Amino acid sequence: MNKPAAAPAGNSAVHGKLPRTVVILGLVSFFNDFASDIVIPLIPILLATVLAAGPVALGIIEGVADAVASLIKLWSGRHSDIMRGRRKGLAVAGYTLSNIARPLLGLAGSWPVILMLRSIDRIGKGLRSAPRDALVADATPAPMRGYAFGFHRAMDNGGAVAGSLAAAAALAWSGLSLTEVILWSAVPGFVSVLLLGAGVKEEKAVVPASAHLPIVLPPLRWSVLSLPMRRYLLVLMLFTFARASETFILLLGHQLGVGIVELLLLWSALNLCKACTSTWGGQLADSMGRGALMLIGWTTFSISFLLFGIVGDSAGLWAVSIFYGLCAGMSEGAERAIISDHAEPRERGTAFGWYHLMVGIAAIPAGLLFGSIWQFHGAPMAFFFAGGLAAVAALLLRTWAWPVRKLDVADG
Repeated sequence: MNKPAAAPAGNSAVHGKLPRTVVILGLVSFFNDFASDIVIPLIPILLATVLAAGPVALGIIEGVADAVASLIKLWSGRHSDIMRGRRKGLAVAGYTLSNIARPLLGLAGSWPVILMLRSIDRIGKGLRSAPRDALVADATPAPMRGYAFGFHRAMDNGGAVAGSLAAAAALAWSGLSLTEVILWSAVPGFVSVLLLGAGVKEEKAVVPASAHLPIVLPPLRWSVLSLPMRRYLLVLMLFTFARASETFILLLGHQLGVGIVELLLLWSALNLCKACTSTWGGQLADSMGRGALMLIGWTTFSISFLLFGIVGDSAGLWAVSIFYGLCAGMSEGAERAIISDHAEPRERGTAFGWYHLMVGIAAIPAGLLFGSIWQFHGAPMAFFFAGGLAAVAALLLRTWAWPVRKLDVADG
């Protein structure tokens, strides 16, 4: 078993100023998630009320959508490497596609239509995710990457807070229908596209005269990845089986009799908690070790889902959701920073593509399994199963796939 990596000597960089590109990409994610979380928290409500569909349908929709996106993420990440790091165009295309498809969910008349539109939305996510993450890594010094990814996740979660609060306010006071609220999500969505197009400038690297020759990358094979990277991705894939869509928390609230506006406020509070701890957690990961933050995050995830299994009222649901959100936010930056630690600069897009692919491969069976256990054995059993599986993944992370930073010497 590998020993935990020592904290890099250059810790002063951890608290330095984030690059402009990282800040702009954070704002892009803020407005995109503002748009997304006007819509996404309403999907389980639409399914359970208007469309009379249950947890299995929700599991299929979320699982298939994520899995469809995952294959595109590997291609887009690889393609951004082949294009010598020109990643912005793929990111712009992805954000645009999502923000065309997502508002149309308000017009869906059946759950298969929701599945189709949600999948198109996630194809957009597939196009943008790996190139965008690689852009963050390209722009950030190695000792600050946990901080950078933590900041990015904080802005992402902050947008989710704003979106769900806006949806709650619109439904409570504006007189707009559910469909009209969802259609209005197009406005912040296209703000994110404009920000990315106008605000992010890719640096033109100085290249040798041979740059016209095709770039040669290692074969796109699993065996080419380093052993630490393969172990980490396999354990992360196992954890994904436990990491059921957070929309199931809203479905649990609906079953407990919580109203739509309160559920939107709950969703907002959960994401606010994640936003509050994401940046700090990323900085902590840079200083004390990314594996340690991952272990804390996965262990507390396990505890949270076990607690969701025994929740019986609105107050309990709020308490566990807040605990879950605070703990989940701490480890979000570390999870992606570890990928950049394992990747060579010219292969970062491909590395993040593999990361998103492995998470996505597990999405369909994870969603189906969680939804089916819920359907046939009840919500408590589904949450107990996920909590137990997360504990196993945390144990394997510590004993078999503990991340060791390859860049420690250079960073120091």
